[in-house]
Amino acid sequence: MRAACLQLSVDLCQRQGNITRALKMAELAMDRGADILVFPEMFITSFCYDQIPEDPPYPSLDPFRAFARDHDCLIIGSLMGGKYNLGFCLEPEGIQFQPKIHPFDQERLHFLGGGRISPMNTKWGKVGLEICYDLRFPEVARSLARQGADFLVTIGQFPAARRTHWRVLCLARAIENQLPHVACNWANAGGSLIIDARGQVQAEASQKEEVIFAEIDLEERDKWRKEIFYLGDRRPEIY
Repeated sequence: MRAACLQLSVDLCQRQGNITRALKMAELAMDRGADILVFPEMFITSFCYDQIPEDPPYPSLDPFRAFARDHDCLIIGSLMGGKYNLGFCLEPEGIQFQPKIHPFDQERLHFLGGGRISPMNTKWGKVGLEICYDLRFPEVARSLARQGADFLVTIGQFPAARRTHWRVLCLARAIENQLPHVACNWANAGGSLIIDARGQVQAEASQKEEVIFAEIDLEERDKWRKEIFYLGDRRPEIY
């Protein structure tokens, strides 16, 4: 299956403009054979605290619901959903949610942290979703891996000043969990990555609006885990 990171420039509080550009990038990704479309964190409004967060059924997602049905694809992102920075996996059959576990800094004044960590089961596999600051906590990705995630997805608004941290942490989460990792940052800082289960970078973005692509190869993941499966050598009883 082919994943695309849609490294969108996210404008604060500009809901319609962000949606319009996101859909144009989504069309480009589908023209190039993508099955999975990953957007940055809060790609619809950014952290627009002047606007009231949406409640179910989250009408801002309606254009993306239609897009997923029309193109038979999986769309991953997050939005301001009630009391949470709410991550989602949207497919033609429906939608699943995973809140951000660790709100960052001023987010804590507006959002609660999620109370559970669980992969989302889709027809493209079990998605292990992390949202931005969650990337700094290895326990999140490890929990997702131990619960059977097929690949990791991290969506972020990491700033340019911490782009080196972003890259190193994205690589580490793939390597230490032996999982493919689609890490989609916003274009304002760039540096989105698609990494295979061995930790090899398959695609990397610069600092501009662009779409990057790579295959998510679960057979290669399984082959690597047969060569060396260090997850199975853990000794949690003494950690």
